[in-house]
Amino acid sequence: MSVTKHRVSRVAAVALVSTVALGTAVACGNDGPTDPGAKPEVLVIDTFGDFGYEGLAKEFEQQNGVKVEIRNTAQLGDYTPQLVRYLATGEGAGDVVALEEGIITRFNPGNFVDLRPYVGNIDSEYLEWKFKLGIAPNGKLFGLPTDVGSLGVCYRIDLFQEAGLPTDRDEVSALWPTWEKFIEVGKQYRQATGKALLDSVTTAMGARIVQTGGEIFYTADYQLYKGAPEKENLVAANSKAVKDAWDLAAAMVEGDITAKVATWSPEWTEGFKTGTFAATLCPSWMTGIVEGNSGPENSGKWDIAAVPGGGGNWGGSWLAVPTTTKYPEWAAKLARFLTDAHGQVEAFKEAGPLPTNLEALANPEFQAYTNPYFNNAPTGKIFGETVTKIEPVIYGPRHADVRERAMEPAARLFEQGQLTREQAFDQFLNDVPLQGQY
Repeated sequence: MSVTKHRVSRVAAVALVSTVALGTAVACGNDGPTDPGAKPEVLVIDTFGDFGYEGLAKEFEQQNGVKVEIRNTAQLGDYTPQLVRYLATGEGAGDVVALEEGIITRFNPGNFVDLRPYVGNIDSEYLEWKFKLGIAPNGKLFGLPTDVGSLGVCYRIDLFQEAGLPTDRDEVSALWPTWEKFIEVGKQYRQATGKALLDSVTTAMGARIVQTGGEIFYTADYQLYKGAPEKENLVAANSKAVKDAWDLAAAMVEGDITAKVATWSPEWTEGFKTGTFAATLCPSWMTGIVEGNSGPENSGKWDIAAVPGGGGNWGGSWLAVPTTTKYPEWAAKLARFLTDAHGQVEAFKEAGPLPTNLEALANPEFQAYTNPYFNNAPTGKIFGETVTKIEPVIYGPRHADVRERAMEPAARLFEQGQLTREQAFDQFLNDVPLQGQY
């Protein structure tokens, strides 16, 4: 699928709307530093989840004498409205901010500094499609690529062993070449242990959607409807990716293979430690979250197997510098430091975000890296083998809102038996316009 060839028209359409929503950022923000190259005492990075920047922040500080403060918001759903508010009021944003793939099109590039004068022509250093998505229609470079989210399955070795299942990662991968086989394993696990194999249908749905790709909630020109604004004309109502995800959810509910816990909830977080479930869908960036949730007492008990149904990309971000920063030159320098080959390898080793820098992907240290927390799994090899084959997915300005606030709540009600599939899908379609309009 080609996202980049439609980008000029799509971003232009969104830019007008985004200017209305966020246009006060330029008017209300500061006038910038008297000296754009002035050296700060502190630079602030705004992120969500774990980008693996703790070690790099200390390294930057040692090299440059500038303290780096990381303000991390756990969930993207909380981070996004906060960043919208910062940009709309012209105050509060960090000097460097993260933009996730599901929200990058929501923001007017005019709210961010043109990084080209500070970083030069570095386009060829990254995956081509990923780098292009950080470029505005007028050629302005407003986002530097961080990571992509190549898929795997994180699973508990000890719990698989208790269930009489293979534990070697290659043998586990061979158990489920397809989603149908994955569900069969889930039934076996339930029969052997009385517990759920997978955390939730929503994690599987997220993976299935990106595997199918194409139009999900929006057209390539950021429209929620094809035709008149009626429910039956919603892109989501006719999307093959959405249908495949709901079909998978229905099969999992029928097979009773999930723990029915809401992702990011306290029950979900605790489930990693207590063994409420034995597996979760695991984009590369998820390894840091699994480790953080599971704690040091479960080190070596997790491993990583192949995802059913082939590869796919779930997640990935860019770093941008808001125009409100007082230190654009130094903020750009920090963003470049975090996203160059060295920065991406170190971030991957710390928290798992998969590099998009070509030199980083070819780096022998990355290729040979094994993660001790995941039973010394060769995560560089596991996730790196498919990264060059990743195709971009068609997202829209509020893709993340539609997924997290329309699809996932409805799917959870279906999973918990409170709604039939038809009722849940109908609720989802009712909520798509509420969450997807921009």
